[in-house]
Amino acid sequence: MHIRLTLAAGLALVGLSACSSIVEGTSQEITVNTNPAGANCALEREGTVIARIAQTPAATTVKKTKHDITVRCVKDGYQEATFLDHSGAAGATVGNILLGGGIGWAIDSASGADNKYDSPVNVTLVPVGAPAAAPAPAAAMPK
Repeated sequence: MHIRLTLAAGLALVGLSACSSIVEGTSQEITVNTNPAGANCALEREGTVIARIAQTPAATTVKKTKHDITVRCVKDGYQEATFLDHSGAAGATVGNILLGGGIGWAIDSASGADNKYDSPVNVTLVPVGAPAAAPAPAAAMPK
């Protein structure tokens, strides 16, 4: 009886070992909003364009990895704007490590399921020729 119980517990842990893969998935939808709307944006990871949004606001689905995504947006009459969307730990990762141990985490890490990106991404574009923000005045030095 003890062997069956141990075997059942072991099988349950293996079944839960890829918890993030099941709960979080290996891809994610990222919504990009710009101010003003109507920008064309490229999502880049490690120097390669992985997705494009023809006109904001819109969303696209990307494969999750441990690497950050740079969102690069352009619109006529505005300066190019970028946003760095960091790859962070997915919510199910901690539970996966506690319940599934190293095996589950290794499976999810290899598939990208243990990562997530911020969404929505909000990018503000600055008009071409707009004055740069003035630096803050320096504090007076005591004499």
